[in-house]
Amino acid sequence: MRVFCASIATESNTFSPLRTSLVDFKRSHYFPPGKHPDVPTLCSAVFTELRRFAAKEKFELIEGTAAWAEPGGIVSAETWDCLLREVLGQLSEALPVDAVVLGLHGAMIADNCLDCEGELVAEIRKTAGPKAVVGITLDPHSHLSAQCLENTDVITVFKEFPHTDFVEAAEACVDLTLRAARGWINPVVSQFDVRMIDVMPTSREPMRSFVDKMVKLEVDGSALSVSAIHGFMAGDSPDLGARIIVVTDNAPERGDRLAKELGMELFSFRGSTMPELLTPEDALSRAEKLSRNAKGPVVISDIWDNPGGGVGGDSTVLAEEARRLRLTNLAIGSIWDPKAVRLCHLAGEGAVFDLRLGGKISSNAGRPIDARVKVMRLGRDIVQGFGGSLVPLGDCAVVWIDGIEIVLNSNRSQAFSPDLFIKLGIDVFKKKILIVKSTHHFYDAFAPVASQILYADVKGIYPSDPRTNNYKNLKRRIWPLVENPHAQTFP
Repeated sequence: MRVFCASIATESNTFSPLRTSLVDFKRSHYFPPGKHPDVPTLCSAVFTELRRFAAKEKFELIEGTAAWAEPGGIVSAETWDCLLREVLGQLSEALPVDAVVLGLHGAMIADNCLDCEGELVAEIRKTAGPKAVVGITLDPHSHLSAQCLENTDVITVFKEFPHTDFVEAAEACVDLTLRAARGWINPVVSQFDVRMIDVMPTSREPMRSFVDKMVKLEVDGSALSVSAIHGFMAGDSPDLGARIIVVTDNAPERGDRLAKELGMELFSFRGSTMPELLTPEDALSRAEKLSRNAKGPVVISDIWDNPGGGVGGDSTVLAEEARRLRLTNLAIGSIWDPKAVRLCHLAGEGAVFDLRLGGKISSNAGRPIDARVKVMRLGRDIVQGFGGSLVPLGDCAVVWIDGIEIVLNSNRSQAFSPDLFIKLGIDVFKKKILIVKSTHHFYDAFAPVASQILYADVKGIYPSDPRTNNYKNLKRRIWPLVENPHAQTFP
């Protein structure tokens, strides 16, 4: 048996002023055939899982390119065309194949393509032929198109948000795809359009129990795989919104019924899944009060200035509010500012000088901070852990301003782990307050050290309210744009 695998993945915020090019892929994660590391990554864990299965089951594995770019703005047409041609050319050279496994994100949009994943799998199907089994993994913050459904046999999606189960999703996809290629199962994909868009962290109710229910349905044999796509509200896609995916062994009616039941249950959660959101002043004031008798730091999540959502991660709003409130013993991780990092490295550890930092990407992400800073610590090629993978922060600097330590990073990334503080000499247990730029991926790693976790709603660059987002490509009626889109049949 011959199996081909590849990965092209990013998340496109179509409202972001950033742009994504081949440089961004090569800076973040780009490996030609045979060069993918042994460490799994978020959207390319299919490589390491296939290697593991191949060593045990002795089939021939042909690896293509693995490419990932940190979430950003729309992908250039030139970049998308280049990556598409590259993978299709590799598949053509590998023919004949019995199966294709792709590690995708599911929310990639290019200047010349609204449905990159759908176009990719359609071309993969055309190239590999109708008999090849095609399996894909997706991030729940994705868009699921008809073109994608029509050309795949197996779809598995990370169930958790934070996405701590990306290896498990890859393992399930590989297992089902290989079993189908051997003729042991006949997978059929059912899907239900939930017609809603919301932020749905799974570490809290009601989503915690919903994920447990999906797992139970797989364990008891009700389905081969059950997944929930949450949707990505910052991507103007015709397919924006939540979906339920059920894969059965040639039982489409049961799959359709189960997908609808789960979909309507998920729809009933609308508006109840997000934690309490606080204004910057309220978040910092509450954190200061809670920290007085706390045994660990109070963690504040800056949920919308999150590079994982395709924005700059250089907002200064919370930093400036903390300075205004004269808060001290506080650390911020991180503010993306490669120029400021370079200046700090030129100045050296211990240097005291005037520095302008942050606030460069958007006028509504706060003004640049102009202050006299002390360079506390410098680091080269700093990485942080996330679910068994390593995420690069690039060259970094820690600067001290009025009792606040700010981590500056050169490689745009959200906060995943206390590593981003600890590896730069900041003792998180001695800090009263930690501010992190992340919507929820930080949660699992920070929860064990935090006395409390608060969420700050900093109005800024991220299009956080679907009701006011200027969607041009979305034609379906979904909540909250429509109060009850299931009340009657809409196109």
